[in-house]
Amino acid sequence: MFCIGGLSMKRSFFLYSNGTLKRKDNTITFINEKDEKRDIPIEMVDDFYVMSEMNFNTKFINYISQFGIPIHFFNYYTFYTGSFYPREMNISGQLLVKQVEHYTNEQKRVEIAREFIEGASFNIFRNLRYYNGRGKDLKFYMEQIEELRKHLKNVNSVEELMGYEGNIRKIYYEAWNIIVNQEIDFEKRVKNPPDNMINSLISFVNTLSYTKVLREIYKTQLNPTVSYLHQPSTRRFSLSLDISEVFKPLIVDRLIFSLLNKNQITEKSFMKDFEYLRLKEDASKLIVQEFEDRLKQIITHKDLNRKISYQYLVRLECYKLIKHLLGEKKYKSFQMWW
Repeated sequence: MFCIGGLSMKRSFFLYSNGTLKRKDNTITFINEKDEKRDIPIEMVDDFYVMSEMNFNTKFINYISQFGIPIHFFNYYTFYTGSFYPREMNISGQLLVKQVEHYTNEQKRVEIAREFIEGASFNIFRNLRYYNGRGKDLKFYMEQIEELRKHLKNVNSVEELMGYEGNIRKIYYEAWNIIVNQEIDFEKRVKNPPDNMINSLISFVNTLSYTKVLREIYKTQLNPTVSYLHQPSTRRFSLSLDISEVFKPLIVDRLIFSLLNKNQITEKSFMKDFEYLRLKEDASKLIVQEFEDRLKQIITHKDLNRKISYQYLVRLECYKLIKHLLGEKKYKSFQMWW
């Protein structure tokens, strides 16, 4: 029924069975199609991931809203379709004004956007260096990316930054054919819809990453709709896309390499459904569990000198951005130091 993962006392609940979520007194009850019930204490819930057909009413929505609990929705093909977020609890008019100011001022916007790309491209390079030191000849790709990174400091527009980011990722993805031990024939990123196993895998894990970053943003006073690298638009939390770029190499890509190189995920993990390639349920559950375990990995922070999880690294990134926006300290994006 459930795949459960998370940090500390609160957890993410992934629901794969069709059924109903409802409030029962001061707890949540899940009832599946066989009328089997399971109570979920509200204090245990960080968020819900609905991977199935689910019914709920306004009484349930109002109840979880009181506790700031979001719901993320995925369709039949495991494509992310959106999130329900309760009304923001951590509101700061001063910070919102500063967020908008840094977006409308082109120079300030580029400064933040550049730092996102600096961090993302550095972490991409570190991934290549990691595997190059483990018997994969990736020097050619490392040199190309290193050369492109040298130009970032001179870029003065978001459009040009996105162009460099696209070129860096193109080179990086070409190297995946060497990093991954399976025969993958991966040349380019295709999203709508993903056209092969690797693109389907990237799309699914990326969306898990977006929702986790969004959850960490929501725990701060940042507005998730005001972004700097990606263009803000209606119906999307674009700041989560910005911050996710920095962490994809560590959280998403390293996980994908591990799943493929251990043969935990293979072509047999997918099924063709019309023009879509769909993850089988057992494969989806495996990825979710491995993803949650990865977020719980602990490192010793080089500046704080204390142990923190990968997920908390994302929260720290939000705090660093807030300090930059308020003029307290220049934002420097996360870069792997190990």
